Amino acid sequence: MIYVFSVLFLLLGMLVNTLGTVSLFRFPDVYTRMHGSTKCTTFGTISLSLGVILYAIIRRFQTGEVRFSVLALHTVIVVAALLISNATGAHVLARAAHRSKAFPKNAVIDSLAERDERLLKEGFRR
Repeated sequence: MIYVFSVLFLLLGMLVNTLGTVSLFRFPDVYTRMHGSTKCTTFGTISLSLGVILYAIIRRFQTGEVRFSVLALHTVIVVAALLISNATGAHVLARAAHRSKAFPKNAVIDSLAERDERLLKEGFRR
């Protein structure tokens, strides 16, 4: 039964990661593309990792081999690193895109541009 959950998490992760890839081609500007791909890869990879962790736990109790515990631990570390680096990387890319004058399509409010203009008027440099 737990094998079924493991396979379901793996399939869900593949589906969500595929949707993230599709978002790169379908969304209109860099910000929405980044939003779609970042969210999908984060949750898709977490789902894939849960599948791997379940599989490792099952195999650990079936075989008694320590290497499956190491596999589960490494997967947990990968998920932690992914949660930190994916959000941070997306933020840095969005900030760089905004500084490169790649503005979002159909944006009504650009708070970052307003803030930059205000800081320039006050004498701060970028």
